[in-house]
Amino acid sequence: MTSAGHKSGQKSAHKGSNQIRIIGGEYRRRVLPFPDGDGLRPTPDRVRETLFNWLGQELTGHSVLDLFAGSGALGFEAASRNAARVVMVEKSKPVHAALAANKALLKAERIELVWADALSWLARSTEQFDLILLDPPYASDLLAQALPLAAAHLTPDGIVYAECAGWSQLGAALTGWEVVREGKAGQVHHGLLRRAV
Repeated sequence: MTSAGHKSGQKSAHKGSNQIRIIGGEYRRRVLPFPDGDGLRPTPDRVRETLFNWLGQELTGHSVLDLFAGSGALGFEAASRNAARVVMVEKSKPVHAALAANKALLKAERIELVWADALSWLARSTEQFDLILLDPPYASDLLAQALPLAAAHLTPDGIVYAECAGWSQLGAALTGWEVVREGKAGQVHHGLLRRAV
């Protein structure tokens, strides 16, 4: 994702050689290219595998929001696992164009692409989702800003998946949330959050 609302990490050493591989579901083993971007970093295979193990592998009938879409690793994986609808929000024009090309390549009709700033879109949208994927850049405060806004967009039994440098860094943004599953890969903390009762 880009620095203006998207993921952080290493760029590929070879321009244009960036790829993600779908690890499960209908599009399993499909390899999708994505462009170089300022800090564009897909969620690793191992972390995606853990996430979808937590979720029970299938997302049949679920609506999903991938708010900081970037490479599309999480959103395409959700669509591959039979989500009824996946909305992917991306601010960068070149990255959004790549998402559109990959959607066409997969013939993924259940994916809806939105070219917009993630927080602005969330603030004005009235839609609700069963699963919201939040993986903004770790060096930003975007997760802390997005979490309070995301609460209003969850269905009653909805859940949030988030990646961050550490839960303690979220401070007051975690108020009203319960971390129900969590893991760590390298320096990255990831987990499932529900609204606290």
